[in-house]
Amino acid sequence: MSVQTEINLSQVVVRQSQKWQQLALGLLCMASISSPQYVWTLLTKPLLARLDVHLPVLQVTFSLLIIFQTFLSPLQGKLIDRFGAQRFIGIGTLLTGASWIGAAYSQSIWSLYLLYGVVGGLGTGIVYIGVVGQVMRWFPQQRGFAAGMVAAGYGMGAIITTLPIANSLASHGLTQTLVEFGVGFALVGWFASRGLRPAPNTDPIPSATLTTGRHYTPSKMLKHPLFWLLFFMMACMSTSGLMVTSQLAGFASEVGVSQVVIWGMAALPLAMSLDRLTNGLTRPLFGWVSDRIGRENTMFVAFALEAAAMTLWLTFRHDPLLFIVLSGVVFLGWGEIFSLFPATLTDTFGSQHATSNYGWLYMSQGVGSILGGPLAALLYQTSHGWVPVFSVAIGLDILTALLAVVILKPWRKRFLQH
Repeated sequence: MSVQTEINLSQVVVRQSQKWQQLALGLLCMASISSPQYVWTLLTKPLLARLDVHLPVLQVTFSLLIIFQTFLSPLQGKLIDRFGAQRFIGIGTLLTGASWIGAAYSQSIWSLYLLYGVVGGLGTGIVYIGVVGQVMRWFPQQRGFAAGMVAAGYGMGAIITTLPIANSLASHGLTQTLVEFGVGFALVGWFASRGLRPAPNTDPIPSATLTTGRHYTPSKMLKHPLFWLLFFMMACMSTSGLMVTSQLAGFASEVGVSQVVIWGMAALPLAMSLDRLTNGLTRPLFGWVSDRIGRENTMFVAFALEAAAMTLWLTFRHDPLLFIVLSGVVFLGWGEIFSLFPATLTDTFGSQHATSNYGWLYMSQGVGSILGGPLAALLYQTSHGWVPVFSVAIGLDILTALLAVVILKPWRKRFLQH
């Protein structure tokens, strides 16, 4: 074996080791910012008592969090592409922790909007966009899996914190809980971000699903109708999922299962823990599946699964055990959008501007937050029931599943061929 061959093999081994290290650090960064969204439903009751406002008014905070996490992501992605991920992701983790510390002392709804919603949204958005773009470059042949793994950190990170936060709220109150966990989020995320490094400039190996030699800038991508189809589809799925995420506690309380004890635990915290697990597992799972059977085929299976599970969930909502199990299946069919859509986008429009491009697509999550948060609460108040709310969510799931195989699949195939 020649010296040059040995050097090349050594470089390959080092690069393989580095990419898995980057994936692990990205996952930690994601886990440190997951609680502001996924534990929000636990905070609504103490915040309503403190601020003396109605639920739709309070839910604007949740919408602001998602809006500022998503609608500024194109700018955040452009800055990260230009100046590097490490610095900006570190800043994002500190902003996320600071948002909880500031919210701990909020005595008005407006200060909560600013601190929890705006500051928290900015912080989580920087980290999310930066980490996804980072791993898309490090894993050109496993984009679905890699995007799913770091997205799992965002979905599953709250598994670690859901029960401790619930217990802390009961024993120590709102202020101390937000301060202690805010400090913890900032420290974990900051130290993990220090190890992030830029990916080597390598072109992906040609395959049936990856584009090569085709790197669209955001301005060129935005002119193509195929991007807007992906945007619409992700907005539909975001709306459906966020309807459930933001209203889960109210739904459980209304149907009388939130405090029912199952296996020694109250049904609501147990359901939320299972939801975090399935919401995290589905991202690398369906991402890995999509690397093998295709993005659109996987979308159809996953979105149809959520529609079926949500229908059964609504039908058997008064059974505590089925409530818990089916809520987990619902999240199993939803969380994979955060691996399937970025992988599909980068496959289609190239990896050179992956962070900036995904920043534009990620805005669809903000559209979903507007519909899935306060409007879902208003729909419930108007109709005095959960059937209309869930019917809308189920309809969106079915529509998006059909769009994936009927419209997106043949259209993207023609696009890649030409």
